[in-house]
Amino acid sequence: MSTIYILWLRQLKRYSRSRARMIGSLGQPLLFLFALGFGFAPIYEKAGGGDYIQFIAPGVIGMSILFTAVLSGIEIIWERQFGFLKETMVAPVPRMHIMLGRTLGGATVAFIQGFVVFLITFLAGFRPESMLMVPLAFPFMFLIALLFTALGTGIACLLQDFQGFHLFMNFLVMPLFFLSGALFPLEGLPRPIAIMASLDPLSYGVDALRITLSGVGHFGLPVDITVLSLVTALFLGIGSYLFSRIQV
Repeated sequence: MSTIYILWLRQLKRYSRSRARMIGSLGQPLLFLFALGFGFAPIYEKAGGGDYIQFIAPGVIGMSILFTAVLSGIEIIWERQFGFLKETMVAPVPRMHIMLGRTLGGATVAFIQGFVVFLITFLAGFRPESMLMVPLAFPFMFLIALLFTALGTGIACLLQDFQGFHLFMNFLVMPLFFLSGALFPLEGLPRPIAIMASLDPLSYGVDALRITLSGVGHFGLPVDITVLSLVTALFLGIGSYLFSRIQV
């Protein structure tokens, strides 16, 4: 357990020292929140959807967590290429502990990033439907972060270079985001898109955030927490297995 704590703490120290990374990772969420949010707001309101900022804010929070969590996996590739990973792997501790420590650290960083974006949404005019429900959103934010950090770690274990990781971002992470309902309602979609959205784990994370923050949802909290918990456990198991077999 001490190994998990040490690696978790190291990830947080890296994040706190990288101010450029902290600021840079806010660029995309801010672009979606302000440019897309205010740009589509009149159309969304005329279509009878109400306030688009209230709708899109939980989706932008989920997006910021998704990208920060998945990108944490790229550190494994960087450390493997420069030989730093080998120093960690020769430690007399189970590799699963190393993987869990790194994953918890990356998930905590992604959660912090999501919390910062949550605060920024207030500048765009977002207001939670009920302040009593806001604390319930934070466990879901961390669960989303843990799920996709484990995914990013597992994928990074299979790749040898940065180019492969960026291809993974384009062909997997971007569809996960756009099919999650972060930018549009899931009701009334064509059946093929609706099926793909229901298979997207981020859809349940965004839905949980939207229920707790905006008071509207699609699947329901019991379904959201069940799916997120099961998929997180699955990805942690797969990530641990792949990390245990990584070649350094």
